[in-house]
Amino acid sequence: MNDIVREQILTIRDSGLTNMFDVNMVQRLAYERDYYELVLWLEDHRKEYARFIMTGDTD
Repeated sequence: MNDIVREQILTIRDSGLTNMFDVNMVQRLAYERDYYELVLWLEDHRKEYARFIMTGDTD
């Protein structure tokens, strides 16, 4: 995960608009905010995303 994707995830989390485990809604919110890096990254990295949400681990 690069720093841009990490910051985009944290921005959506801080908005409080969705449960972060609702990946489809996270993608929708990312798209609405022009966070295309995150939208595309989520397509191929669901396990890494879940690990980050649960543990904060970015490796």
